[in-house]
Amino acid sequence: MQKSTPDINKNSKNINDPTPLAVKNEVRQMFDNIAPRYDFLNHFLSMGIDRLWRNRVFKIMKQYPHQSILDVASGTGDMAILAAHLHPDSIFGVDISGEMLNEQQKKLKAKNLEHLIKLEVADGEDLPFEDNSFDIITTAFGVRNFENLDSGLNEMHRVLKKNGITIILEFSKPSKTPVKQIYHFYFTKILPFIGNKISKNSRAYTYLPESVGHFPDGNTFLEHLNKAGFRNLKWIPLSFGIASIYTGEK
Repeated sequence: MQKSTPDINKNSKNINDPTPLAVKNEVRQMFDNIAPRYDFLNHFLSMGIDRLWRNRVFKIMKQYPHQSILDVASGTGDMAILAAHLHPDSIFGVDISGEMLNEQQKKLKAKNLEHLIKLEVADGEDLPFEDNSFDIITTAFGVRNFENLDSGLNEMHRVLKKNGITIILEFSKPSKTPVKQIYHFYFTKILPFIGNKISKNSRAYTYLPESVGHFPDGNTFLEHLNKAGFRNLKWIPLSFGIASIYTGEK
């Protein structure tokens, strides 16, 4: 299944270099910096509703064969750990941030899941796995961080087995009043202020609303999934459109 093992200690280039690699390094460093406080902030700033969204993903996963599961942009592991309740043969979690995976490893050890969930530092746009390796691929709040969205989706399609499913949970932009206005105020004013105070990383929590604002959500994102070769596409808005689940089969 595995092609290669990325170098966890690979040195970063100058983040001011306007190359795709430099952008990836900047994103990686940002998540490395906030990793110790990520779980607390994630649940606090979403008021715990992110757990409900992941449970919706889990319910979809149960409907498909799930012997082998890949969690892309696995971070601190909430999705991978939830997937463990399906008792698959294997779960792989990959993330560009080694520090985020270090935090996940601590959780896996505490939950005695190290034997089931294997972690690897890897770029979601260059997955270190053979073609047709996984029954299910999940990613929660990760695809908007791809430097090249289509490259990342193509890789997910490549390593997915025939008739397998990719399930993507991502923030989206509500369009109806007054949710739209409340969401915009919270995401651009309240969230960056609190995130900065707690994480001491002002960039991370201004990056979040910026990345969501630029992400092609809704039907536009389904077009990207279709371009990557996925079929039977579905878009499920959550919590008045604050987040969405997208699914596609191979």
